[in-house]
Amino acid sequence: MINYPTTKKIAHQKDSFSNRGMSLEKELNLSNEYYLRQGIANIHKKPTPIQVVQVSYPKRQAAKIIEAYYQKPSTTDYNGLYQGKYIDFEAKETKHKNKFIYTNIHTHQREHLQSIIELKGIAFFIIRFSCYNETYLIEATIILESINNNEKSISYAKIKEVGYLIKENYRPRLDYLRIVDIIINKE
Repeated sequence: MINYPTTKKIAHQKDSFSNRGMSLEKELNLSNEYYLRQGIANIHKKPTPIQVVQVSYPKRQAAKIIEAYYQKPSTTDYNGLYQGKYIDFEAKETKHKNKFIYTNIHTHQREHLQSIIELKGIAFFIIRFSCYNETYLIEATIILESINNNEKSISYAKIKEVGYLIKENYRPRLDYLRIVDIIINKE
């Protein structure tokens, strides 16, 4: 704790392991906020569209949604612009040590990512292996081809071979755009 003249106490976090266990989504959101503030990219988490059915108004300023339904399935988690390119990606975490299973990649998401690829956008997956605290970026074409070949998963070894390890930093937390640069330069 540090005592400032205002008598306000501020606790400092340790830099090395303070954010271990932070969810992938939270780390991506922090990274995207950094990219936006720095004028590097404009990438946001897409909200899932809902239909509000019932709202409670206990106080004028405190409306509370009581009942709501998903209007339609969401496409992918994130989209935006970077260097004049449209980016669209899905973020997934797995507790498996040796593979990433495709069961959580829905048909509408696959179709959406395929459409992005066909329209010359940049589509990818960010996959975290929580047991190793490692996060990889994998181009959507690799995952989609595997799914189209009726494979049920991709091995950890294959992800290490064809994917890109995203290193954790202070700012941005997950600098995945460094890898997007590599993909852009391959075009």
